[in-house]
Amino acid sequence: MRDPDGLLARAGVRGDPNADQHFLIDDRVLDRLPTYATAIDADLSHVLEIGAGPGALTDRLCRVADRVTAVERDPDLVSFLRREFADEIADGTLSVVEGDALDVSLPEFTACLSNLPYGVSSQIAFRLFPRKRPLVLMFQREFAERMVAEPNTPEYGRLSVSAQHYADPEIVETVPKEAFSPPPAVESALVRARPRDPEYTVSDEAFFLRFVKALFTQRRKTLRNAIRNTGHISGLEDPDAVVEAADEDLMGRRAGTLAPTEFAALCELALERGEPG
Repeated sequence: MRDPDGLLARAGVRGDPNADQHFLIDDRVLDRLPTYATAIDADLSHVLEIGAGPGALTDRLCRVADRVTAVERDPDLVSFLRREFADEIADGTLSVVEGDALDVSLPEFTACLSNLPYGVSSQIAFRLFPRKRPLVLMFQREFAERMVAEPNTPEYGRLSVSAQHYADPEIVETVPKEAFSPPPAVESALVRARPRDPEYTVSDEAFFLRFVKALFTQRRKTLRNAIRNTGHISGLEDPDAVVEAADEDLMGRRAGTLAPTEFAALCELALERGEPG
């Protein structure tokens, strides 16, 4: 097993917080991370890693997966990975892709295990969720807690509803700052997301996600006012028609009290009555 500190030394790099680089160096966390996928019998025939850095997690993934595709945007680290893992690349176990994970073409992976760059973790996560594959991803702890939050809690919001639309996310481990080099300003958490179909149906998924986003921009308002105030976000041409058709008690509630199933039902009503553009 490659030593994380040794990899950093051979790479000749130091993490740069300004470039969103916080390398995971704790052997114990690195060793546990793949087990969160194997514990649910995730298919590891082709694992995707985003933000490979100097390769400490890459090394562990190559030992449990048939194939690994590692995406890294730093050209110096890409060159190092290709030297350090030349044997794994030669035998077809590893492919290293240079580029930004928000822009590059992602392969047809079977699972994704990654220490994500926190500045773009939300965008990356919602690029991955629709693929309906098992995920084990490192996030800022606050972000992770919002992802798994339940209705009627302070953390519950657009992120909770959107993530839980695609998967069943759970925090499997909180990770201290000292597990990284350099240490980030906040604690982190590993989230395991098992893909599943939601308990409801929506006829227009893009509108559903946009509608949820709109209502949470006015989470302190009643739904009656939130729907009327956010037509420019949701795309509703006639928000008043939705309010008038909805249950009066429901319109007196706030977005943070609605379960995803209730959002879905309200979304279908909005599609029917609100003439979304």
